[in-house]
Amino acid sequence: MPMTQYLAEADIKSALDAFQTPGSFDHKKFFAMVGLKKKSTEDVKKVFEILDQDSSGFIEEDELKLVLKSFHANGRELSDSETKALLAAGDEDHDGKIGAEEFAKLVAQA
Repeated sequence: MPMTQYLAEADIKSALDAFQTPGSFDHKKFFAMVGLKKKSTEDVKKVFEILDQDSSGFIEEDELKLVLKSFHANGRELSDSETKALLAAGDEDHDGKIGAEEFAKLVAQA
C-alpha cells in the first residue's frame, strides 16, 4: 500500500527534500513535516505496517535504514548513525527493534 494513501504526497516530498543531506535526519521534524503526528491512531498503525516491510510486527534496524525510501522511492538511506539514533529514540524496551506501540509513541513525540 502506498504511503500517499495516508499522507499527502507534497508533504512527503517536502520532508524528504529537507533531509536529503546525510546526517541531517531528525525523526521528530520529519514525522511532523509529513503530517504523521496529526493522523489518527489507526493511520499511524497503517504507516507502521508499511514500514514493517517483512510483516514481523516490528521495524528492525535494516528497515529503519530504509525509512525514507519507504515514504518515497526517491528517499535516501539513513546513515548508520542516523539509523542507530532513530532506533535508540523508539526502542523503549531495548530489544533492538521498534514495535507498533513504540512507533506510535515515537510519532507522538514529534
